[in-house]
Amino acid sequence: MSIRSFRSVLTGRRVARAGVLVAIGVASAAFMGTGTAAAAPVTCLSPPSDNQILVSETASCGATAAPGASARASAADSGTAVSVAQQGGAAESHATGFGTALSGAADGGRSYALALGGGLSHSWAQGPAMTVSVSGWGSGATADTTGVTCVGAQSFAMNTGTGQWCAVGVGSTPR
Repeated sequence: MSIRSFRSVLTGRRVARAGVLVAIGVASAAFMGTGTAAAAPVTCLSPPSDNQILVSETASCGATAAPGASARASAADSGTAVSVAQQGGAAESHATGFGTALSGAADGGRSYALALGGGLSHSWAQGPAMTVSVSGWGSGATADTTGVTCVGAQSFAMNTGTGQWCAVGVGSTPR
């Protein structure tokens, strides 16, 4: 096909018609209400509640803490977050976009789990250690007393008690 014949196929009138059809399609999709749904964010705290569980449309959270400990969990956009703390521990989890974040702490440990946009994140701290796990879409991260594990391109985990860390699936400890 030569340049001359290609130009004859794409006349100004045809390009204008195609533009009008695309604009009508976009306008009708907006009019029909197509788009993404977003659940209202939820945040669970313990204390003041011994065991708090909240659900808002598709986002859910749960937090429970023993006396002297604290747990916080927050979720939005179909995320699920759960935090459990015992014996002076502090656990915090946050999940968005179909992500699941699980955090636990005991004996003064600090634990943080973040699942952003569909990841699976698990963090457990015990004693004077702090653990952090962060995961994104299609990835998973674990930081606990036995080591750290990262799976997928959007993963990070660390444990200050053992000095171990991993990122983007590299540096995980053997299990």
